[in-house]
Formats: sequence, structure tokens, C-alpha cells
Amino acid sequence: MRQYGHAVLAKKIDEGEDFPLTAAEYVEQYGDHPIRIDFETVVSVEEIFENVEQEEFADFVEFHQELGRAMRENGYWFYEGADQFVDGSA
Repeated sequence: MRQYGHAVLAKKIDEGEDFPLTAAEYVEQYGDHPIRIDFETVVSVEEIFENVEQEEFADFVEFHQELGRAMRENGYWFYEGADQFVDGSA
């Protein structure tokens, strides 16, 4: 099964070994890697991280939350119903 967007970004790191992690370190290592957003759209890691505001992530949860926020706010999140999980109504 093909993985998209957020899942691909998360698979590039090791939760137990890579934190704390800075956005700059992540982009330096993976910036030119392609990320498939949907069946038509492919962007680089660097393009996604242009919208990441947080400079450092203490753990995997912080990484996921900030990346999810940046992707949703900038049209890189194609999952239907994603908003219901963000506002806590799910």
C-alpha cells in the first residue's frame, strides 16, 4: 500500500533516537526527498517545511502536531474529516 504525506515524513525518523530534532536538521537530511500528497501531487520535504513554524521538536508528538498543522493550513492534507480530529470532536 502506498503511503502519503504525513506518514512518509514520520517514517524517516526514529522516535527513540532522533529527538530532540530541529526542523533545520530534518530539512538538511531529507529536504530534496519527494513526498506524495495525493495521487496527483508530489512536493519536496523542503516545500512542506517552509510552513513549519516550530524550530525544534522535543519528541515525536510535537513533530506530528506541528507537521500536521503546517500541512492542513497549506493544502498538503487531503484526508477527509481531518478537522474533526484537530478540534477534539472525534
